Amino acid sequence: MTSVEHSPLTRKLSAFVALSDVELAILESLHQRRRFFVPGRDMVHQGQVDQAAYILSDGWVCSYKLQPDGTRQIVDFQVPGDFLGLRSVLLRTSDHSFEPIVNIEAAEVLASDLLDAFARTPRLATAILWAASRDEAMVVEHLVGIGRRDAEARMAHFLLELGSRLALVGIGSREGFDCPLTQFHLADTLGLSAVHVNRVLRQLRESGLVTFRDGRVTFHDHGGLVELAEFDPAYLDQTGPLLK
Repeated sequence: MTSVEHSPLTRKLSAFVALSDVELAILESLHQRRRFFVPGRDMVHQGQVDQAAYILSDGWVCSYKLQPDGTRQIVDFQVPGDFLGLRSVLLRTSDHSFEPIVNIEAAEVLASDLLDAFARTPRLATAILWAASRDEAMVVEHLVGIGRRDAEARMAHFLLELGSRLALVGIGSREGFDCPLTQFHLADTLGLSAVHVNRVLRQLRESGLVTFRDGRVTFHDHGGLVELAEFDPAYLDQTGPLLK
């Protein structure tokens, strides 16, 4: 049994493909360059070229675009099992930045390593394409949220999505999950002010749906929150392996 067999990435990819011993060995090889990063300093910055991709093993990262006036839009958060900078490696220039939110551990993956793994194990390449497609589907939902959902539904949908993503890799459930995000992170993600975020979280708590306090999201009425957000998790595609 390899150390990668129960890693967050393996758990995530197993939602799409039943990984063979050969594919697990290739994943193990992609985890050889272990790196550690501290919060508040970009791992990859917008416009950077010739950078590596990373597989996040532990901790949380935010990906964001910086505007000319210095404001930022957080595009998404990466949690254990996610790739960082996969698209940027293949396109050769990073169109956004990655910043750790807490101390993180990640495996550095060079473009040559990735392309070699794709050539050797097409099923694994397909699984990683699935993960990238799933990330794109989440960005679409975030765009819909900012453009069409009211503030309460937007927040509810976002918290439910995070809970589902974390449950897939074994660190979240329908009861809740640990969460290091601040109200400023939520504001930059959801297109709200920090004051508005505080008000929305209070409204959701007073409605008996969810509490976000002291680094913990607790779902009190998961079904009610799903109804409020009109949350359909089909876009996360976590129902079981397509490839056996």
